[in-house]
Amino acid sequence: MKILIVDDCRTTRKLLSLYVKAKGFDVQTAENGLDAIEKLAGGNINLIITDLNMPFMDGIELTRTLRADPSYSGIPVLMVTTEKDAEEKRRAAEAGVSGFIVKPVSADDVVKNVRGLMKNMFEQEV
Repeated sequence: MKILIVDDCRTTRKLLSLYVKAKGFDVQTAENGLDAIEKLAGGNINLIITDLNMPFMDGIELTRTLRADPSYSGIPVLMVTTEKDAEEKRRAAEAGVSGFIVKPVSADDVVKNVRGLMKNMFEQEV
C-alpha cells in the first residue's frame, strides 16, 4: 500500500512518513497540492494524508480536484491540520475528505485512521 503525504512543512512530512513507514506502508511525499497532483500521475497511490493550509493548492482544493477526476476520485484523503474550527471541518467534509485529525497527532492516531480508511476502501470494493 502506498501513501502520499502532502504538507508544506518538511518536518511534518518526515514525521508522518516515519509513523506510517513503521507499519509497513510505502510513502511518497509532496510539498503542496500541485506537487501532489504531479506525483499522482506517476504511481499507484492508495491513500493521501494532507495538510489543509499550504501554498499554491491547499488540502481542500486538492481534495476537490481529486473528487472531480474519475482516475483519483476513490482515493481516501485524511486531512491532518492545526485547524480546530468546525467551519474548516465542514468545508473539508464538503470537499470530500474521508477523515480529519487535528494536530498535534500521535503515531497511533495517524495509523489508526489510515487503517480505518484502508479497511473502508476495501469493504467498498467487495
